[in-house]
Amino acid sequence: MICFRNLCLARGARLLIEEASLQIFPGWKVGLTGANGSGKSSLFALLRGQLFPDRGDLALPPAWTIAHVAQETPALPCAAIEYGLDGAAELRRIAAELGVAEAAHDGVRIAGLHARMQEADAYTARSRAAALLDGLGFAPADAERAVADFSGGWRMRLNLAQALMCRSDLLLLDEPTNHLDLDAVIWLEQWLRDYRGTLMMVSHDRDFLDACVDHIAHIEQGRLTLYSGGYSDFERQRGERLAQQQALFERQQREVAHMEDYIRRFRAKATKARQAQSRIRALERMERVAAAHVDTPFSFSFRATPAAPDPLLQIEDGAVGHGEANVLENIVLSLRPGERTGLLGRNGAGKSTLIKMLAGQLALRTGRRREGKGLAIGYFAQHQLEALRPDESALQHMTRLDSAAREQDLRDYLGGFDFRGDGKDGRSTPATTPCGPFSGGEKSRLALALLIWRRPNLLLLDEPTNHLDLEMRHALTLALQEYDGAMVLVSHDRALLRACCDRLLLVDGGRLQPFDGDIDDYRDWLAARRTERNRGGPDAARALRRAGRAQVEAERQAMLAARRPLVKEVGQIEKKLAGWSGEKNLLEARLADPAFYDAADPGKRAQWQELLKRQADLSAWIEEAETRWLELSAQLEDLLPDQG
Repeated sequence: MICFRNLCLARGARLLIEEASLQIFPGWKVGLTGANGSGKSSLFALLRGQLFPDRGDLALPPAWTIAHVAQETPALPCAAIEYGLDGAAELRRIAAELGVAEAAHDGVRIAGLHARMQEADAYTARSRAAALLDGLGFAPADAERAVADFSGGWRMRLNLAQALMCRSDLLLLDEPTNHLDLDAVIWLEQWLRDYRGTLMMVSHDRDFLDACVDHIAHIEQGRLTLYSGGYSDFERQRGERLAQQQALFERQQREVAHMEDYIRRFRAKATKARQAQSRIRALERMERVAAAHVDTPFSFSFRATPAAPDPLLQIEDGAVGHGEANVLENIVLSLRPGERTGLLGRNGAGKSTLIKMLAGQLALRTGRRREGKGLAIGYFAQHQLEALRPDESALQHMTRLDSAAREQDLRDYLGGFDFRGDGKDGRSTPATTPCGPFSGGEKSRLALALLIWRRPNLLLLDEPTNHLDLEMRHALTLALQEYDGAMVLVSHDRALLRACCDRLLLVDGGRLQPFDGDIDDYRDWLAARRTERNRGGPDAARALRRAGRAQVEAERQAMLAARRPLVKEVGQIEKKLAGWSGEKNLLEARLADPAFYDAADPGKRAQWQELLKRQADLSAWIEEAETRWLELSAQLEDLLPDQG
């Protein structure tokens, strides 16, 4: 188990964790939470041996294999599947040793290494690596593409596949869902539930944490506290504790009143749609856990939107794509004021393409686009973070956006996104320093602040929660619930989709169509599609049979290669045994003749002694050879048990 004993951890002069004492038992799945900069990544570095405690002790089983996701991926020429297989370091070592043994024609060593490969499931490693790539959203053809051909986000998926490929005792995952879409998140969720080792994970996706972990280790004000249950259980327990403090309790009550008012208004709008019922359940859950967020540094809301036309935007019989191919065809879509739409679909189905077309960044190839008079679009996507000016501060960005606004008003507004002062308090992000060194989360917060200030009446959000922590996601959810404009949302954060979307549209097979169900129904739909794809019809079945036959043949050839030196040695031993046994039989026949023991003949006496010595030598050689023959026979039976 992992044992912390009065552990203190600091980075420089700053104390991150103080007097931590807790135990994590084998097989536990622990979510590590806490504010940005609280020490989560430093704790992972400690577990990996990259940092050492300032005081106290950390005890880890010495034989444990620890896997983690690398943060950098060099532009390697090797195939993606080979890069994933590199995660199985044990198999790579055995394969290297096997090559040396084969070069030395060491039959015993070869047999032993093949036995080790069998124990380590080496012969299924390639198919397991292919399954990991498929689950993480890679197309079948991507398996043989060079790592260097993939973008940064896809390389991070390859790093994740490499970590999952390792037969680890402890798996450390730091924001594993950041570069995944919803279907990959759901697949990873199932994989982690089946993982047999100990898991420690940092994630800002509450649904993902609830599905994957059974404990929460929370860092707060230098204290590391272990809670039982998932993230919702942790929020409830922490909320109950915080609610005991009167000042915090009063603030919580204001938040609860706000939530109750929203739920009443929402029930008046829709009570029958399955999506609406799902959203109401989410809001009711948020009411129960609101106390856990009373100390959040984030608090903002959308400014009132200008008068909106009805409809805002219409697409009739549209088609859009890249290069020569259409990604989506026959698009019929009407967006009306106040509608909240969530886009669902597998990776590569065309969700981002659709939202870019709605934003006007991609032109329709066919069909008609009709914009209502007064349409004001606010579009958020990750690539827009690159448009931020690295030499300008958050305050300078806001001033350039609205030069007529008072500086104090802009500072107050930025404070809701936790951009405050000059950042000397060590907790807030400075509002007056250049944003170039900002983290991904800080840049996302700034981009959202700029977007919200423009007062759009149609919001187009493509994965807005990437890099945002749990507190910022909570604040964004509350703000979107109060937003009175229309919204189209692509997100892998199911809590955000449940809380903010009235209807769901499915992008699949080059078409856009309504999805009759909620997020849980979509999870089931994905599982059914994956099962169907794995069956794959006649062509896939034939391909699967061919692959199976090829693998069986490869295993057979490997077994034959391992048997060959053993069979050769067995043959040599059998020839020697036949010769020694024949000689021994003749010798014993001579020794059984009474005339041979004529003591009067000195020559016969010497010959008699020589034959007795030869008999003893033959018996010893035969016994040794028979023992070795039995050992080799057992090894051959282990390699090919069906052949007796």
